[in-house]
Amino acid sequence: MDQDPNPVATAVAPDASEVEQVVRGALADHGRLAVDARDVASIADLYTLGLTSHASVTVMLAIEDDLDTEFPDALLHRSTFATVEALVAAATTALVGTGTPTGAAA
Repeated sequence: MDQDPNPVATAVAPDASEVEQVVRGALADHGRLAVDARDVASIADLYTLGLTSHASVTVMLAIEDDLDTEFPDALLHRSTFATVEALVAAATTALVGTGTPTGAAA
């Protein structure tokens, strides 16, 4: 049987709200924040709330594992981890980079 040389991806990446849930869960489990990550404003400075560089790496690894993706090297800088909003954007960029179509538009 012939295989299509250009198969279409059937997996659909999570939508923005699902990505945000993953990010907040990773922050809650690994961020060592002084407050509950689920209650943090999307634009609050995570470093001010206690995020360290070590914890940011652990958070990133958890997000990558949960979303089955990898953050591109271009995103590996402090500002990527500064807010929930920035982490959601980075995770979404990583998902797009895998070739997995994103879910519902935000």
